[in-house]
Amino acid sequence: MQEIVQKLIGPFGGAVTVGADGAIAVPKPAALAAPATDQLADAAVFGAAAWRDAARWLLWEIGQAVGVRPASIHDLYMARGQGKAHGFTVPAINIRGMAYDSARALFRAAVKRQAGAFICEIARSEMSYTDQRPAEYVSVLLAAALREGFRGPLFVQGDHFQANAKKYAADPEGEIGAIKALITEAVAAGFYNIDIDTSTLVDLKQPTLDTQQRVNYDRAAELTAVIREEEPDGVTVSVGAEIGEVGGKNSTLEDQHAFMDGYVKALKGRGASLVGVSKISVQTGTSHGGVVLPDGSIAEVKLDLEVLKKLSEDARKRYGMAGAVQHGASTLPPEAFVRFPEVEAAEIHLATAFQSLLFDHEATPAAFKAKIYDWLRENAAGERKSGETDEQFFYKTRKKALGPFKKDFWSLPEAVRGALGEALEDQFSFLFEALKVGHSTELVARYVKAPVLRRAGPAAAMAAAPDDADAGE
Repeated sequence: MQEIVQKLIGPFGGAVTVGADGAIAVPKPAALAAPATDQLADAAVFGAAAWRDAARWLLWEIGQAVGVRPASIHDLYMARGQGKAHGFTVPAINIRGMAYDSARALFRAAVKRQAGAFICEIARSEMSYTDQRPAEYVSVLLAAALREGFRGPLFVQGDHFQANAKKYAADPEGEIGAIKALITEAVAAGFYNIDIDTSTLVDLKQPTLDTQQRVNYDRAAELTAVIREEEPDGVTVSVGAEIGEVGGKNSTLEDQHAFMDGYVKALKGRGASLVGVSKISVQTGTSHGGVVLPDGSIAEVKLDLEVLKKLSEDARKRYGMAGAVQHGASTLPPEAFVRFPEVEAAEIHLATAFQSLLFDHEATPAAFKAKIYDWLRENAAGERKSGETDEQFFYKTRKKALGPFKKDFWSLPEAVRGALGEALEDQFSFLFEALKVGHSTELVARYVKAPVLRRAGPAAAMAAAPDDADAGE
């Protein structure tokens, strides 16, 4: 293994060294912003097992050495809950396709705008259909950050660690066990922010709000306790919960109180000292990916920002959390984003617009896109609904091609990847400014201290938790 490590650091020309004790040092950090890091990222994703494991270890250790460390945003969110920080909304950005170049674009924008309060995330379902397990995802983000000269805490989040309602109905403990296995895998990889989503288990047929939310809050408390068992010393994982499934009925204050009051009590029953959630995801009228019309355009969203404002204020004043979280927002019109800091939303989740750019940008080769759509016709035919146009079918299903075509996206011509990266950087830059997280590095540094967590040496990849391509977005 040491021979492989030496070969992997060779292209850095002495900028990365291995000491006699096996510890990694980086005497020339500026040399990380070079093609040698590209090679390390490629090995971490596509290398043979031994090379992959060594590359992932190196990226982790290099990040620890230069100050790019996976961290929890929990303390910043607690400061917001105490009124010490306000006036911004943290973007949580799902990196699905062409992950390394997409992440590089994100970190370029962050460096130029001194943004530190942003999250990189991937959902349980996305891990499946994009073929990105937690250890790979963290490694790619570390490589991209190092390549672009980003320094500071790296907030990596497990989005929608969701219970599949149908699987839960058939085997409750089996489905919750699958989420617990994913938590173990994710925290070990460096996911120190996790959004639990048991909102799929809310039963609106029950007679009271408490009984409607009971399975949701009981299971959320159970999974929170698992996270607290798994988190490393010096880290309090930022945990989120959800009171209403995205795309369902809009949330109310009464829904929030029913969930949170039950959750707090259930969590105390598992341990008086257990730390609870730092934010709450709510439904305000959006849906994941938007609603695509027959011509391929996206239907206008009827977003209720007053609901978001009231729930965020209540979350802070009554429960000491950062506020409410907005999902399914990337397809909103540009002018909508400035409103989220105005209503003091804590966090906003963004995914589909970046994916759409990869498919629809003029730089994307027509032959490549046609190849993907031909694959979808054959492999996703079962998802086509009666009366659905081609535009609707491809928009809905093309995310399922990101895993099978992962290597193809990574291998697009440099000019193509460059054009897509520039377009993505423009989107990220706009969002940083609209959401008021430009110049937030000092704010993050004030409240977030990412501990040094060294790893002794390369280790084999952890067993993957059960996949579920339909469990959340």
